[in-house]
Amino acid sequence: MATQVKNSSIKTVNPFNNEIVKEFEAMSEGQVAKIIDKADEAFKFWRNTSFEKRAEIIHKVASIMRNRKEELGKLATLEMGKLLTESIYEVELSADIFDYYADKASEFLADQPLDVKHGEAFLSYEPVGVILSVQPWNFPYYQITRSAAAHLMAGNTMVLKHASNVPQCAQIMEDIFKEAGLPDGVYTNLFVAGKDVESIVSNPKIAGVTLTGSKPAGASIAAAAGSQVKKSTLELGGSDPFIVLDDANIDEAVKVAVAGRMWNAGQVCVSPKRVIVPSSKYDEFLTKTKDAFAKLKLGNPLDKDTTVAPLSSEKAAQDVVAQVQKAAAQGAHVILGGKRVDRAGAFVEPTLITDITPKIDAYYEEIFGPVFMLYKYDNIDEAIEIANATEFGLGGTVFAKDTKKAVEVARKIDTGMVYINHVTGIAPELPFGGAKNSGYGREQSPAGIYEFVNAKLIRTTTSDKNY
Repeated sequence: MATQVKNSSIKTVNPFNNEIVKEFEAMSEGQVAKIIDKADEAFKFWRNTSFEKRAEIIHKVASIMRNRKEELGKLATLEMGKLLTESIYEVELSADIFDYYADKASEFLADQPLDVKHGEAFLSYEPVGVILSVQPWNFPYYQITRSAAAHLMAGNTMVLKHASNVPQCAQIMEDIFKEAGLPDGVYTNLFVAGKDVESIVSNPKIAGVTLTGSKPAGASIAAAAGSQVKKSTLELGGSDPFIVLDDANIDEAVKVAVAGRMWNAGQVCVSPKRVIVPSSKYDEFLTKTKDAFAKLKLGNPLDKDTTVAPLSSEKAAQDVVAQVQKAAAQGAHVILGGKRVDRAGAFVEPTLITDITPKIDAYYEEIFGPVFMLYKYDNIDEAIEIANATEFGLGGTVFAKDTKKAVEVARKIDTGMVYINHVTGIAPELPFGGAKNSGYGREQSPAGIYEFVNAKLIRTTTSDKNY
């Protein structure tokens, strides 16, 4: 039963039926300031807490998440609509990332000796303070985890501003941290509107900001952080190319590309949004893509046989359809889909578009929904030109039997990540981040833990020796 609207922007709206489930009152400036004060006080002891004790708590977070994965999965599906199987996978992945940093942080942040002519020198990696984490809705647990696992294990404290449409996921993660024994103030959720984030960045007790979101949001937060001489890391979306080479297994390429594009109803920054195939293979690829689309099934994301979920919100669905309609008006061909589904909920038909030229806005834009854009090329230079045509540079794929040739092509794609024979993936030990307007900084892997630590040089020598 939907609850009474309280005129709050922070609320759970089930995208399967667009019913309001629960609302939260936004925090006042005073409440936020007190939370940041507490996080700053907590930093004073958390930074001195041993790696062993931090790891014990973070491992327990991972254990709780695995034990409650069905519950957590259903909550994510309720709030943003993804398939339950995808939600549960996200919980398991997040637990793996927490375990990774709990296991590896002391190794990554051990003193690093430097080779010097006289005396001794080393880098001491030290936490910097309170980190503001601003995260989107499409992976409500994983997005939290990517920053929290590394930076909490490094000894920083954190305040989270999560997307306003996943407040229960935000709150349950704070509850899990507390259940695991994380001291008060080390990690706290903020219920605030997006418009209030810039003022939070200016709080002198915030040491750094990490954001995943849109380019405008990233530019705004980076500017706010820069004006306060604070470091920021940004992941701002992508329009990943999926280049199929001449020798590729077309059946396998179609299978991977379609599954990858429909993952999370197309609401993935590293989804293969632009599929680029040789002209000689184009007709075969198009026919087999249509066949794959015919097997897709929209429906209740809690049902096992559903393969395409609703989008995260009514506005998200409207925006995707508007982009498709604009592409069609500018000359692209909508081969399949492109419309809303005649049923309740934020559903958009799986959509296949062809003939996208540089005169069409969709050639450059990111479409964040179940929209598969198919291109063809006559030579590999043309394929690379198409791949690099957008302002984004997050991930990408090259599909080929000859992996050596695929790697050569991968080197020419202007992105932060390229996968061979696989859509851009996720693993705790692999760095995640982009180039160009997809942002800067890295999460996961050893690289992720160094973003918000001070690499302090400590040098010992005698007074009669030069450097």
